[in-house]
Amino acid sequence: MRAFFASSRGHALPAALVLLAFLLIGSGSAAFAQASGDNSVTLILRGDEAPDALRKTITTLEAGGRKVILRMAGPGEAVATAPAAAATPVKPAPAETRVAVAETRLEEVANHFVEGFDYGNASIPSATRIPSDWARAWAANQNGATGMSAGARVLLVLFAATAFAVILWKMTRGLIAKRLVPRDDTLFERFVASSIGLLHDFAALVALWLAGRTLVRWLLPQLDFAQHIATAELYGLGMLWSFAMAGRFLLSPGNPARRILPLPRAERHFGLIMIYAFFGHIVLVVNALGEGSASDPASIAGWFAVSSLLLTAYKVWWFWYARHDLVSLAQPGPSASGLRRLVAAATPWLLMASAVLIWAVGRSAAVMPDGAHWGVKAGTTQFIVVLAPIVASGLGALIRSWLNCRSVEREQTPLSSAMGRTLQSSVVGFVWLCALYLLVRLWSGFVMDADAPDTVSFGQRLLSVASLAFMGWIALTFLRAFFDAYTPRAVHAGPTDEEAPPDDHVPSRLGTVLPVLRGVVLGAVIGLTSLVVLSRLGVDIGPLLAGFGILGLAVSFGSQALVRDIVSGFFFMVEDAFRVGEYVDTGRLKGTVEKISLRSVQLRHQSGQIHTVPFGQIPSLTNASRDWATVKFNVRLDRSADIEKARKTIKKIGLALLEDPEFGPHFIAQLKMQGVAEIADTAIVIRLKFTAKPAQAGALQREALKRMYQALNDAGVAFASNAVTVRGGEGQASAGAAASITTIQPPTPLAPSAG
Repeated sequence: MRAFFASSRGHALPAALVLLAFLLIGSGSAAFAQASGDNSVTLILRGDEAPDALRKTITTLEAGGRKVILRMAGPGEAVATAPAAAATPVKPAPAETRVAVAETRLEEVANHFVEGFDYGNASIPSATRIPSDWARAWAANQNGATGMSAGARVLLVLFAATAFAVILWKMTRGLIAKRLVPRDDTLFERFVASSIGLLHDFAALVALWLAGRTLVRWLLPQLDFAQHIATAELYGLGMLWSFAMAGRFLLSPGNPARRILPLPRAERHFGLIMIYAFFGHIVLVVNALGEGSASDPASIAGWFAVSSLLLTAYKVWWFWYARHDLVSLAQPGPSASGLRRLVAAATPWLLMASAVLIWAVGRSAAVMPDGAHWGVKAGTTQFIVVLAPIVASGLGALIRSWLNCRSVEREQTPLSSAMGRTLQSSVVGFVWLCALYLLVRLWSGFVMDADAPDTVSFGQRLLSVASLAFMGWIALTFLRAFFDAYTPRAVHAGPTDEEAPPDDHVPSRLGTVLPVLRGVVLGAVIGLTSLVVLSRLGVDIGPLLAGFGILGLAVSFGSQALVRDIVSGFFFMVEDAFRVGEYVDTGRLKGTVEKISLRSVQLRHQSGQIHTVPFGQIPSLTNASRDWATVKFNVRLDRSADIEKARKTIKKIGLALLEDPEFGPHFIAQLKMQGVAEIADTAIVIRLKFTAKPAQAGALQREALKRMYQALNDAGVAFASNAVTVRGGEGQASAGAAASITTIQPPTPLAPSAG
């Protein structure tokens, strides 16, 4: 660690390195394994070891950075390393040195944990030597020999660097104050505002590190314990600042309008994050200082055994305390699917289990030949387990918010809508796939031999299977979104208001055909992906293909009517005979097309019945809803009516309908009188017509009749009447008669005519 600190002079520390340094210590790493004593391993041989096993053992030990010393065992000597002093806990020899013992990989892992647990517990009393070791190292300081003392120099470095970063942060805060306020409540705008705040905090972190390193060079030029303390504390302050920066970016305490992670009780969880960061900072500093000053490696092992247990207990309690908040975060609404509900319910328990497992790996790493390597993997695993769900769900929600903003600005086509949903699913799936890949790469060597040919082959096969499954899932997501975008809007299944204007929305030809093919295409994609994945897994898919072929042939022979229906439906779709929402007549049945499947069509009759008609049973079909409709109807006027006045009045009505904003757009040709269609005994029949969109023809006719009745009456044009007028002779008139005209009503079934 000291060499690392020394090599970092003059370089700015990225936030990622600060977080990684914390993860190496705070989340169960075994960084102290580098300071656990002499790096050499004495391998005592009996003389009957297999050359291949011995060569593999030596290669493994040397790869871990150890010096291997071979020695033949003397008479009666046990195969073990030389014993250490009785007062110091003896670190168990690496399992690779026990070439005479045959163990499985899992047994070896279990033995590592038991040995590391015992070694750490036995080393706890040795942790009391850390203060005396620090005092001895402090006494050997070269900085502060003249002028200001070493302690004052360390305090000045830390205080001045922190003050410089805070002052710079406050001075530049006003320049971006307006950009920190989201323009609206969308997630995309909140992300933009939080990202600006994150960059501002990161600039202050860089300023803290640069100022601290500059002051260390100036005030603590000698490489001693005082410089070591200042450098370690700079790393600790950087870690604290990084955690605060990440918490402010995600949770935005005190400013909910900018929060991008809707975690319940966000302010309280931010406080818990900072408590965890503070204690992790202590562990980081103590481990870093103990590495170069410890007189006994067991003291650092004992300190790590206690600190890692306390930090793990804190994490487990935190995940338990936040279990309901994590479930609500992973399951955003009551409409979540069953799988998402299950994953949300398991999330807190998975986090708790990962914390315990990482702690176990940290204890095992204490006795492993490459313990520091496994410590880094343990910390990285905790980092992945916590951040993968946040990054996946956050990116998915961010892309969805961005797509919603775009849909407001411009109209979305089915293709663009499908591409947007595919982009969202691809990014989320890619994050999870990368997390799974990293976890497999990190831990495959822990439970099996990473260099074995079988392990390498299995890893390559697993990667190819995961890639193929991911590509198939992406294709399935795109096709489902594309078909959903073209799915016709559902028509009203219940009775509708007669006065309401009819809905003339009819899907396009492509929108009618694609939903019918949805099941076939999606089934084909799922089937092909499954077969390819099975083939990559080593399964012989030849018998499966042959079996499916025979089954399909048997089904085709046994279901000739079904095949006829499907083929007839295919040609109906190709010829674009009808679409959802159109009114058709099949000769025997008629109604509005409500649903089209692969083998039949459903018609909704005006009275509410649903007719399901197989395509093979439709000999001919009449579509009454395509392109335009010409409506012709008659009006009966009185024989004394002025025909020319009636024509002019009807023409005015037609022009008024064209100018009406509600009815005018639906006319293709205006309402007009064609002329006299018939001269009857009691009426003059005139014929009228107009051309309009088919779905609106009935409503337009009703509106035209309503306006004509009022306009013709106002113009004095009388309608024909069914009344019969009988006039009597002049000699029969009498003064006592109330009227000289008698009206006789036409006969009805209930009132027959008089003899």
